[in-house]
Amino acid sequence: MSYLSALPLILDKTSNMNTRHLVILFLDQLSETLSALSGFDSSRDTVLMIEADDLFCNVPHHRLKIAFQIAAARQFAASLAESGYRVRYSRLEDADNTQIWQHEAVRLCNDITPEKIIVTEPSEWRSHQAVLSLRELCSFPVEMRQDTRFFSTKEGFSSFASSRKVLKMEHFYQRQRKEHGVLMDGNKPIGGKWNYDSDNRRSLPADTIIPPTTRFKADRTTQSIVRLVNQRYPDHPGSDFPFYFAVTRKDALTLLEEFIQTRLACFGDYQDAMAFDQPWLFHSHLSFYLNNGLLLPKEAVSMAEQAYDQSMAPLNAVEGFIRQIMGWREYVRGIYWHKMPSYREENYFNMNRSLPALYWHGNTKMACMAQCVGDTLQHAYAHHIQRLMVLGNFALLTECDPAAVQDWYLAVYADAYEWVELPNVVGMILHADGGYLASKPYVSSGNYINKMSNYCGCCHYQVKEKSGDKACPFNYLYWHFLLTQKDRLSSNPRLVFPYRTLAKMSKEKLDQIKKDSETFLENIDDA
Repeated sequence: MSYLSALPLILDKTSNMNTRHLVILFLDQLSETLSALSGFDSSRDTVLMIEADDLFCNVPHHRLKIAFQIAAARQFAASLAESGYRVRYSRLEDADNTQIWQHEAVRLCNDITPEKIIVTEPSEWRSHQAVLSLRELCSFPVEMRQDTRFFSTKEGFSSFASSRKVLKMEHFYQRQRKEHGVLMDGNKPIGGKWNYDSDNRRSLPADTIIPPTTRFKADRTTQSIVRLVNQRYPDHPGSDFPFYFAVTRKDALTLLEEFIQTRLACFGDYQDAMAFDQPWLFHSHLSFYLNNGLLLPKEAVSMAEQAYDQSMAPLNAVEGFIRQIMGWREYVRGIYWHKMPSYREENYFNMNRSLPALYWHGNTKMACMAQCVGDTLQHAYAHHIQRLMVLGNFALLTECDPAAVQDWYLAVYADAYEWVELPNVVGMILHADGGYLASKPYVSSGNYINKMSNYCGCCHYQVKEKSGDKACPFNYLYWHFLLTQKDRLSSNPRLVFPYRTLAKMSKEKLDQIKKDSETFLENIDDA
């Protein structure tokens, strides 16, 4: 049965008689191996999936992101139905949809009347709380199962974090490698080193050929979802966009295989590079599918490790890719659940400036910001250095309110769910947790951007100018940030050298930095 013919059947409002277990799946749980589906009996159990406005309007989510989530979820529901699962699906456009996930779940649970509700633990705090509330709002018992798609458990991470005075990702990553036997030679790491990050910071040569990435043509049903999203959320970011994401596991696996075969070998060398009109470069772009469940972290790591074993990719590239998945990705998830719900309120530097409007439209004379915001608005994607060292760097240097920055990152990226977005913004990008996640703020002057990109060559501002109207704003804002946060940061061992440089500056130079920074911040909308 095709997707188009299956979908109306599974969405039919026929009664689910004699339902033993009602298995509720969230839109980022598109894995048939999900723990909640273990033991599923097609003759007695029913899957429930829900779309609702409140899932897409807690922040103004990018329209491409919403269309991707809905299209992938409906495809997954159809594939379950084809495999014999009974599926009840509540669509946005259904007339009786209450448009609040919790209310819709209660309504449909009472309609189906199961003996028990089963869920896999949700990825986000608010969804987790909504599931807990079902125990009070419904008369049915709720069983919450562990999400076995990750390498580590939330409880395991909390045990790791609680036993250490200093929390470092590298220690957690090494433990993960040892526990799961990844890139190991007995008890030692293959190659003799755990981390090859120092080998992965090359700028992109001008004549580098970037391999193309597969773009999937949206079928008629996905096209109708795109139209629905555009009509329903006209004020959300994203314009009339081509839809080319994978929305099935088969197509997501195609993209994983394509990355391993065509881009992994160069991923390590150029993972920090940036270039005009090249948003994809050698990155995998698999976070969309890892985070919604179409791909599993363990299979991505396994395929990368096999590529190294078969001499398809060098160790620095394979280790760097694996570290992103079983190191950093699992680390930020652990911190999210270990520190929530208070973690979202962290504001170590007491910053409260509104997010500049340019984050929503990209109209600015700063070439790097225009390019990175433009990539974001067009593709609902920017790679990690664009997010950290351009967009995030600028947000921190301009003293933006962490809550506003969190909302923006959550809204605009198709791979953004709060569990992965919030720790990256609070801990890595803004250092708003005071150093719990990362040991230093990731701020830089324009020199870093110039080194790692070709953005500066055609910018209105001059990256080598340190002061005045034509100076790169990142230059004086960087020193202004260090000056204003001296009491908090001057003792940080990783900032010894910049503070030594700052101490040698003349009063006249420091006054000029303050003047340029204050002028820029007062006129930021014209930057």
